Amino acid sequence: MLFLVQDGITNGAIYALLGLALVLVFAVTRVILIPQGEFVTYGALTYASLAAGQMPGTAKLALALGIGAFAFDLFVARKALHGRLVVRSCITNIVLPAIVLALTIYFAAQKPPVAVCIALSLVIVAMIGLYLYRIAFQPLAHTSVLVLLIASVGVHLALQGLGLLFFGAEGQRGPAVLSGAFTAGALRFTGQSITVYAITIAFIVGLWLFFGLTLYGKALRATAVNRLGARLAGIRTTLSGQIAFLLASVIGALSGIMIVPITTLYYDSGFLIGLKGFVAAIIGGLVSYPLTAVAALVVGIVEAFSSFYASNYKEVIVFMLLIPVLLLRSLAAPAVEEEKD
Repeated sequence: MLFLVQDGITNGAIYALLGLALVLVFAVTRVILIPQGEFVTYGALTYASLAAGQMPGTAKLALALGIGAFAFDLFVARKALHGRLVVRSCITNIVLPAIVLALTIYFAAQKPPVAVCIALSLVIVAMIGLYLYRIAFQPLAHTSVLVLLIASVGVHLALQGLGLLFFGAEGQRGPAVLSGAFTAGALRFTGQSITVYAITIAFIVGLWLFFGLTLYGKALRATAVNRLGARLAGIRTTLSGQIAFLLASVIGALSGIMIVPITTLYYDSGFLIGLKGFVAAIIGGLVSYPLTAVAALVVGIVEAFSSFYASNYKEVIVFMLLIPVLLLRSLAAPAVEEEKD
């Protein structure tokens, strides 16, 4: 039982990060981020490819998306175009990903150390997330949640297909971030599992400090509470959306990097992992960060016990957790008229 609880907590820590990212993005932008799983896959397989001395296609995708984002910026500002805007957009959307691509090509041939692989993977996936928001979601920021959901599904399918193109159908595993192991009573803790716990706790504490103490964090909270009110108060809701997607993509990539040394990941593995984070986010009501983190641990433990006692039905059991939660929420929620967009 202790082994199963330990395994469940390790998995639950990953789901907690993904659930927090989903809650953050939905609260700020109203986007149900289905491509969160692709951020996991891209981060993991980019890290594994670099560690194996291979050139990941995600670096080229980041540059292509950056060029698209630059074109969008020019089109939107075509009536009030000035040099400073063009230069800033060019540096952010073209020069930066071009430099990262050059560094990726150089280091891929050198079989870089783990720290370099992690840094490059995080930067590449972060840029992909940022440019995706600019191209796919920012133009739809004021539409209904349904339209945003359809766009999210389209982005997920596109990224999954590109993942197959970049990494192939074969699975990959990456080197452990931290080697070694120690025992505590009947339990054995590997360096990778300790890394998962430490990074999860550090990220949760960091997000708490970010939202509570920094100006950008308070702007994100204000946007989440009332998007129109935040705009009237002078907060750039577009910047809030960019920060939310940037954080979500970094969290997803970091989660993938922590998973890939433990288990083999394929180009489409992230979707199921992201769905389990989505289960935790739904249990948290897509609004509560602490409840989402607790729900993620519950999901991880239920998955571990299900895989031991009824491995054929473990996915069914995990997703069935949604049914009583949604039923209780529907009974407790007051009856309201459907909003008209």
